[in-house]
Amino acid sequence: MIKMTKATKQTGNYGEDLAANYLKKCGYKILARNLTNKIGEIDILAQKRKVIILVEVKTKSTDRFGAGYEMVNYYKAKKLLCLAKSLQIRYPKSIIRIDVVSIDLSSNPPIVEHFENAIQEN
Repeated sequence: MIKMTKATKQTGNYGEDLAANYLKKCGYKILARNLTNKIGEIDILAQKRKVIILVEVKTKSTDRFGAGYEMVNYYKAKKLLCLAKSLQIRYPKSIIRIDVVSIDLSSNPPIVEHFENAIQEN
């Protein structure tokens, strides 16, 4: 497990704030933030119409090592799929979708990229 420094946590929180504000402007309702269960954590749980969206936020303060969305690897994708399945129990009549919001803080203003339905089960 990677230990987060205070600066890393602050960067992540700032990115999540930017992502939540962006989603609100796009008509999403924020249901929860930093929602944890035995599987892991959901950065942002949002809703648009009858769709429940699990939002993974990736914030980068530099473009070294690629963009934020590139940090969602195979293992993270599998965990997000498990989290989505657990949401299906909580919201049985809703469609569950996984989005990724990538925040690039190396630009001023920060660049926000939203990838809808970024992770799907094969």
